[in-house]
Amino acid sequence: MESLPLETAEKIILRWDSTASEDARDKMIFSGDRDEADLYLQAVDEIQRSLSSVSVSVSEKGNSAIQIAMARLEDEFRNILISHTDPSTTDDEASQTLEPPPLDNDDSQTTSSLLRFNSDSAASSVTASSSYRSTSSIREIDLIPSDAVYDLRCIAERMVSSGYLRECIQVYGSVRKSSLDASFRNLGIEKLSIGDVQRLEWEQLENKIRRWIRAAKVCVRTLFASEKKLCEQIFDGVGTAIDDACFMETVKGPAIQLFNFAEAISISRRSPEKLFKILDLHDALTDLMPDIDLVFDSKSSESIRVQAAEILSRLGEAARGILSEFENAVLREPSRVPVPGGTIHPLTRYVMNYISLISDYKVTLNELIVSKPSTGSRYSGDPGIPDLDLNEFEDKTPLAVHLIWIIVILQFNLDGKSKHYKDTSLAHLFVMNNVHYIVQKVRGSPELREMIGDDYLKKLTGKFRQAATSYQRATWVKVLYCLRDEGLHVSGGFSSGVSKSALRERFKAFNAMFEDVHRTQAVWLIPDSQLREELRISISEKLIPAYRSFLGRFRSHIESGRHPENYIKYSVEDLEDAVLDFFEGIPVSQHLRRRSE
Repeated sequence: MESLPLETAEKIILRWDSTASEDARDKMIFSGDRDEADLYLQAVDEIQRSLSSVSVSVSEKGNSAIQIAMARLEDEFRNILISHTDPSTTDDEASQTLEPPPLDNDDSQTTSSLLRFNSDSAASSVTASSSYRSTSSIREIDLIPSDAVYDLRCIAERMVSSGYLRECIQVYGSVRKSSLDASFRNLGIEKLSIGDVQRLEWEQLENKIRRWIRAAKVCVRTLFASEKKLCEQIFDGVGTAIDDACFMETVKGPAIQLFNFAEAISISRRSPEKLFKILDLHDALTDLMPDIDLVFDSKSSESIRVQAAEILSRLGEAARGILSEFENAVLREPSRVPVPGGTIHPLTRYVMNYISLISDYKVTLNELIVSKPSTGSRYSGDPGIPDLDLNEFEDKTPLAVHLIWIIVILQFNLDGKSKHYKDTSLAHLFVMNNVHYIVQKVRGSPELREMIGDDYLKKLTGKFRQAATSYQRATWVKVLYCLRDEGLHVSGGFSSGVSKSALRERFKAFNAMFEDVHRTQAVWLIPDSQLREELRISISEKLIPAYRSFLGRFRSHIESGRHPENYIKYSVEDLEDAVLDFFEGIPVSQHLRRRSE
């Protein structure tokens, strides 16, 4: 292309001086005829060349023209950026880089309805333009059409070469940052300070954490990465690290805003219900760290990389601290009011559901939990802390030992709670119910069972069976004692045989004791139907044969006397039916049902 005469170049510049011409104010050069835009750029080039002239008059005139041209190019630069900035379109494309969002469960079910962040399936279906980088997770999109990028680069080259770098960066950063702010709003990322976040109720934060995890993936892998790509397309090679300066001018504020939320969570007050969302955040940030390192790879963006790494470290520390505090809370849980009927204590359900969820996060926690618990009365001399021989678990991971330790201290607490029952039999039933529940929860979770191990599971099984045996001894030994032969036979003088008066007292004692046990233990509760049936069968296997034998041996002695129905009140079948009332948690009538009635 032939060079323009200087005078012609100056006329072109002045024709588009928006301060002197209303027509120039109303029109944009790069929105109209392409030839006009090229001619204007050629005019700017000619003015710049003229400035190398030694002529003072030419230099003064050229400087004036360049100032007018730079003001015009700044307006053109801003207009191109604004006219090709549509956050809604950007967000639609960006959202296609993510898997469908999980359905929100009822937040009131905090510890049982938490959703895992599935980092493996992220960016599994992508329709945005492929990245010029080869990473599998970053999905850049074209924020601005290529012809507009070309125009922006042409303008940037001339502004920078004329000494208007700062103005160029400011305009670029201002427009693109506004676009990012709009995208943040569309993604539900609020402008919250660390203090704002820490003042929110945890239930509110759970929803925000779920939204943040999804939004952070969009921001890092698509929005920030695409902004970086755009800066490189426009400014790479224009000057020293100008592309990086523009990139940081655009994204530093939004990036800090994004990561401040995760930082606030990482330094918030620790409590057990926060563990799983903190682990979700940790998993998400761990998954994003390679992308953060790639997108923010320059010296000037080092602070963003450092902030993300520090947040990740603090989230890990928070998880370790929460686990330790949870262990202490289980040990010290203070409730003293016995649960009615010896059923499963709410603490048992809560703790076992909690550690079942912990086992779901074993991959993450195995990396974070690197030391085994060191507590135990043999170490501390505190009788309020149970023993745990760590030598038994040398082959276990630190996380597995912590889970076993939680079960140990749960049992220790439950043993203490069992002492608040006045009835020894009910205390044993309470221990049996609760340890059986622990066993069932371990068996029902393959991950938890693998970590706890079958050896320790056998110990737990032995404990609830021992509690069942202790219950039977405490309840039924004295009942069955009524059905012994000793003390019923008399001998001496000219006769020997059965003392009817002793036999009548024995039947009366048995009836009274069985009725009392029946009335009392029908309202006791074994919630597990299989365990309830097994204990009833075990009771029947001892009670029914003993009663049948006793009745067979001594029935005739009672029936030959007066009012035998006052002593032999129940048939064997009556007792078999009565045992079925046990442990249902339902009161029964004052007297047993009799088939003869």
